[in-house]
Amino acid sequence: MATNYVQAGDIHNFTNAGSAISSGDVVVVGQRLGVALVDIAATTGTGAVQMVGVFDNIPKVTAAVIADGESLTWDISAGKFDDNAATPATGDVTVAPAVAVGAFTSSDTTMTVMFTGVPGTVT
Repeated sequence: MATNYVQAGDIHNFTNAGSAISSGDVVVVGQRLGVALVDIAATTGTGAVQMVGVFDNIPKVTAAVIADGESLTWDISAGKFDDNAATPATGDVTVAPAVAVGAFTSSDTTMTVMFTGVPGTVT
Protein backbone atom coordinates (compact mmCIF):
# COMPACT_ATOMS: atom_id res chain seq x y z
CA MET A 1 0.00 0.00 0.00
CA ALA A 2 1.15 3.53 -0.71
CA THR A 3 2.86 5.09 2.28
CA ASN A 4 1.02 8.36 1.76
CA TYR A 5 -2.50 6.84 1.98
CA VAL A 6 -4.65 8.63 4.58
CA GLN A 7 -8.22 7.30 4.39
CA ALA A 8 -11.06 6.38 2.02
CA GLY A 9 -12.25 9.47 0.17
CA ASP A 10 -15.88 9.14 1.16
CA ILE A 11 -15.17 10.25 4.74
CA HIS A 12 -13.90 13.75 5.49
CA ASN A 13 -12.26 14.74 8.79
CA PHE A 14 -14.12 18.00 9.37
CA THR A 15 -13.02 20.75 11.75
CA ASN A 16 -16.04 22.67 12.96
CA ALA A 17 -15.87 26.47 13.03
CA GLY A 18 -19.51 26.98 14.02
CA SER A 19 -22.21 25.60 16.32
CA ALA A 20 -22.12 22.08 17.76
CA ILE A 21 -23.04 19.34 15.29
CA SER A 22 -24.86 16.16 16.30
CA SER A 23 -24.27 12.74 14.77
CA GLY A 24 -26.71 12.42 11.85
CA ASP A 25 -26.79 16.15 11.05
CA VAL A 26 -26.23 17.35 7.49
CA VAL A 27 -22.91 19.22 7.24
CA VAL A 28 -21.82 21.67 4.54
CA VAL A 29 -18.14 21.26 3.68
CA GLY A 30 -17.32 23.91 1.09
CA GLN A 31 -19.48 22.99 -1.91
CA ARG A 32 -20.15 19.44 -0.71
CA LEU A 33 -22.72 17.96 1.66
CA GLY A 34 -22.31 15.07 4.05
CA VAL A 35 -23.63 13.57 7.28
CA ALA A 36 -21.82 13.78 10.62
CA LEU A 37 -20.96 10.29 11.84
CA VAL A 38 -20.19 11.56 15.35
CA ASP A 39 -21.01 14.56 17.51
CA ILE A 40 -18.65 17.43 16.66
CA ALA A 41 -18.04 20.11 19.30
CA ALA A 42 -18.58 23.78 18.51
CA THR A 43 -15.83 26.03 17.11
CA THR A 44 -12.82 23.68 17.21
CA GLY A 45 -14.21 20.13 17.32
CA THR A 46 -13.14 17.65 14.66
CA GLY A 47 -15.12 14.62 13.51
CA ALA A 48 -15.91 12.29 10.64
CA VAL A 49 -18.40 13.39 7.98
CA GLN A 50 -19.61 10.78 5.46
CA MET A 51 -19.66 12.46 2.03
CA VAL A 52 -21.07 9.55 -0.03
CA GLY A 53 -23.95 7.22 0.79
CA VAL A 54 -27.67 6.96 1.45
CA PHE A 55 -29.13 8.22 4.73
CA ASP A 56 -32.67 8.07 6.11
CA ASN A 57 -34.56 10.50 8.37
CA ILE A 58 -32.94 13.58 6.84
CA PRO A 59 -35.00 16.76 7.46
CA LYS A 60 -37.21 18.00 4.61
CA VAL A 61 -39.06 21.29 4.11
CA THR A 62 -42.66 20.28 4.84
CA ALA A 63 -44.26 22.02 1.84
CA ALA A 64 -41.86 20.46 -0.68
CA VAL A 65 -43.04 17.71 -3.03
CA ILE A 66 -40.02 15.74 -4.18
CA ALA A 67 -39.76 13.07 -6.89
CA ASP A 68 -37.57 9.98 -6.72
CA GLY A 69 -34.15 10.84 -8.17
CA GLU A 70 -34.68 14.61 -7.97
CA SER A 71 -31.65 16.75 -7.18
CA LEU A 72 -32.15 18.71 -3.98
CA THR A 73 -31.55 22.14 -2.49
CA TRP A 74 -30.04 22.28 1.01
CA ASP A 75 -31.79 25.23 2.67
CA ILE A 76 -29.08 26.42 5.06
CA SER A 77 -31.38 28.68 7.11
CA ALA A 78 -34.04 25.98 7.60
CA GLY A 79 -31.54 23.16 8.02
CA LYS A 80 -33.66 21.03 5.66
CA PHE A 81 -33.77 19.82 2.07
CA ASP A 82 -36.13 21.49 -0.40
CA ASP A 83 -37.07 20.52 -3.96
CA ASN A 84 -34.96 21.66 -6.90
CA ALA A 85 -37.58 24.28 -7.90
CA ALA A 86 -36.93 26.24 -4.70
CA THR A 87 -35.27 29.61 -5.15
CA PRO A 88 -31.95 29.36 -3.33
CA ALA A 89 -30.96 31.99 -0.77
CA THR A 90 -27.47 32.97 0.36
CA GLY A 91 -25.59 29.92 1.64
CA ASP A 92 -27.93 27.30 0.14
CA VAL A 93 -26.31 24.38 -1.70
CA THR A 94 -27.90 23.21 -4.95
CA VAL A 95 -27.54 20.85 -7.90
CA ALA A 96 -25.27 17.79 -7.54
CA PRO A 97 -24.43 16.95 -3.90
CA ALA A 98 -27.73 15.27 -2.94
CA VAL A 99 -30.51 13.28 -4.64
CA ALA A 100 -33.85 12.03 -3.31
CA VAL A 101 -34.18 8.27 -2.81
CA GLY A 102 -37.92 7.78 -3.09
CA ALA A 103 -40.81 10.19 -3.58
CA PHE A 104 -41.91 12.50 -0.76
CA THR A 105 -45.11 14.48 -0.27
CA SER A 106 -45.83 17.81 1.37
CA SER A 107 -46.80 16.01 4.58
CA ASP A 108 -43.39 14.31 4.93
CA THR A 109 -40.99 15.99 7.35
CA THR A 110 -38.03 13.69 6.67
CA MET A 111 -36.70 11.89 3.64
CA THR A 112 -34.08 9.48 2.36
CA VAL A 113 -31.14 11.16 0.61
CA MET A 114 -28.20 9.93 -1.46
CA PHE A 115 -25.14 12.09 -0.86
CA THR A 116 -23.04 11.96 -4.03
CA GLY A 117 -19.78 13.54 -2.93
CA VAL A 118 -19.99 15.80 -5.99
CA PRO A 119 -19.56 19.55 -5.39
CA GLY A 120 -22.66 21.67 -5.81
CA THR A 121 -23.33 25.35 -6.18
CA VAL A 122 -23.33 27.55 -3.07
CA THR A 123 -25.51 30.63 -3.51
